[in-house]
Amino acid sequence: MRVSPDRIIDIAVGIRPFRAQGPRIEAERRFGKTLVHHYGHGGSGWSLSWGSAQRALALVQAAAKPGERIAVIGCGAIGLTTARTAQQAGFKVRLYAKDRPPRVHSSAATGLWTPDSRIVASEHAGEAWTAGWEAMARASFKVHQGYLGLPSGPVEWHDGYVVSNEGFDTALPGHVGEPDYPDLHPRIADLRPLGKALEAGEHPFRAGQARRFTQLVFNIPAYQRLLLDDFARDGGELVQREFRQPRDFARLPERLVVNCTGDGARALLGDTGMTPVRGQTARLIPQPEVDYALIYRGQNVVALPRRDGLLIAAMGEHDFGSDDLRPDRAQSEDAVRRLATLF
Repeated sequence: MRVSPDRIIDIAVGIRPFRAQGPRIEAERRFGKTLVHHYGHGGSGWSLSWGSAQRALALVQAAAKPGERIAVIGCGAIGLTTARTAQQAGFKVRLYAKDRPPRVHSSAATGLWTPDSRIVASEHAGEAWTAGWEAMARASFKVHQGYLGLPSGPVEWHDGYVVSNEGFDTALPGHVGEPDYPDLHPRIADLRPLGKALEAGEHPFRAGQARRFTQLVFNIPAYQRLLLDDFARDGGELVQREFRQPRDFARLPERLVVNCTGDGARALLGDTGMTPVRGQTARLIPQPEVDYALIYRGQNVVALPRRDGLLIAAMGEHDFGSDDLRPDRAQSEDAVRRLATLF
């Protein structure tokens, strides 16, 4: 990898919609309409999107007539995949959104398959909840496999390496204000190849220890573009509209509305159970020859080989609870410099 601050071509900031109880997927009657709420996926939006959309679809099918036109609000990962899932089930869909890609929070996501990232607090992860999460993760994983091998490469498998100077058994400190999260990975460990610990001579990195893993990566711009094109091809309509209060739902002509507003639900619905989690990514000049991911454990750096650039992500100390969308170039430059010490 060629990593240096002068190769940064873009810095993006998005807000992860963390909900301690896990995603809200439920229906209610309001304003003479059926509202299906579908938001609060933390850092797992792209990863869980299809399986979560299938659960929301079951609520839609219970309340809407076959082939009826429904409304989906929000054009992020959850909104787009919910709209496509409804179309594939035979519904006509009108998608309402204040912004569309790339001006949505999901555009700033890292793009790594992480269905357990800030998805629920440990205290709310009982057996029933965990079984439901596993079903969503497996269903979503299956749909993602259908996007492999396409010309634009929306979904690809890549090898990657986790490297560490302190060792892998050392506990890492959490970020300020974050809750404890459950270890959900064992429930879906069979979905990807087993990792392997590497000896010093088996990797080129300047770190004491390294492990190899294999993981799904989403090339987010290509994925978004494909979903939007498929949505339009199947007769979907995209309407630009901002929703400021719940009563705005009443003004829509559709009888059934799916609310996929992500972090926007905090203000729109007054959902006090939502916590914003700021996320910043930097893109470096694309390096097509780099086909591996890199996680620098203990140094808070993740690098992904996406087609639109080498993506560098690093969590800020006070990002949990922050909805500050201003890019912090110093934060990204520091992450790039830490990564550069491995080469």
